[in-house]
Amino acid sequence: MSSLSLQAAIVDLDGTMVDTLGDFVAVLRLTLTELGLPVVDRAFVEHTVGKGSEHLIRTTLAHVGGDAALYDAAWSAYQRHYLALNGQYADVYPGVVEGLQRLRDAGLRLACLTNKPVAFARPLLASKGLDGFFEVVFGGDSFARKKPDPLPLLETCKALGTPPAQTLMIGDSSNDAEAARAAGCPVVLVTYGYNHGEPIRAVPALAHVDRLDQVQWPRSGVFSG
Repeated sequence: MSSLSLQAAIVDLDGTMVDTLGDFVAVLRLTLTELGLPVVDRAFVEHTVGKGSEHLIRTTLAHVGGDAALYDAAWSAYQRHYLALNGQYADVYPGVVEGLQRLRDAGLRLACLTNKPVAFARPLLASKGLDGFFEVVFGGDSFARKKPDPLPLLETCKALGTPPAQTLMIGDSSNDAEAARAAGCPVVLVTYGYNHGEPIRAVPALAHVDRLDQVQWPRSGVFSG
């Protein structure tokens, strides 16, 4: 049992609030087919997502034997298809809306921070009815570096006006945990997301929860987990 005073929470998107694996699979299938390359399966995508779209595309091209020089064409096709399909094969995880509502009702300021490009993140949040929970939304292209670098968390804390030590990071992967640790933020990890095929409970965190509404935040202002 641990207790600390919190003012805000930063929440990851893919694998934490929304299961977007179906979107990634569909978009990559269209992109690779357009380039005349073999498609990848769902398991490969699940192990590869989480480090930003650029990493996903480069890793996918290497995996299917595509020339690295195809990156620009792949990126262009990927953006076009993702914007067209964004959210169509994605679902909000059970407990997310309830969890966000509890955190906000308890007085926490909320931000969404994802490695997904912000032009994809904002429409996805809106289409799933989650955008109203967040004061700010930042993507993988909002800052000079992405998670697991601590910079995005530190900049999000600045935007919220809250100290990192009193700003909870809620995520689904070692990327979130590493970024939080380096930024000085406490972290809670959900157990159902995408952690590159590795067991998430092996990643140190304040708590591991099976649903977002299991993150308990008493009105007294002290987190217990």
